[in-house]
Amino acid sequence: MANERVLDEIDRQILSVLQVDGRITNVKLASEVGLSPPTVLERVRKLEQHGVIEKYVALLNPATVGRGMIAFVLVSLTEHTKKSIERFRKEILRQAEVLECYHLAGEGDFLLKVIERDIEAYKDFLVGKLTGMYGVGQVRTMIVFETLKRETAVPVNEANEE
Repeated sequence: MANERVLDEIDRQILSVLQVDGRITNVKLASEVGLSPPTVLERVRKLEQHGVIEKYVALLNPATVGRGMIAFVLVSLTEHTKKSIERFRKEILRQAEVLECYHLAGEGDFLLKVIERDIEAYKDFLVGKLTGMYGVGQVRTMIVFETLKRETAVPVNEANEE
């Protein structure tokens, strides 16, 4: 349903502000977009109901909570049946170390973003969990040395307005 919703300029302004500060008060948000607080509250609720706004979170600095190592892991399955893919998906969703998982077309079947304490903890995840999952064939790991850009905001301008 979120894909069917047409966003107007006010919706885009609201979304831009909320992506920078999800804790902004409704009164301040209303002031920033030039509407009354009740009107803005109604618009935000509709954006939430339609799945445009999925959730509100606090973004952490991984190193400050003991999770300073990031790896991208390309996983190829041994078979590409619906059952095999579903089994892998269910298993990977249970892994707290996996922050993101993408089902791919092209080289590899899944791309994982894995966060760990250090290389030893990653090795434990790789050997103790990932390679033991049903249907996992080949695994290729890319360790992140440095994060140059880490954005969470989705551009909300019309494609032709950029």
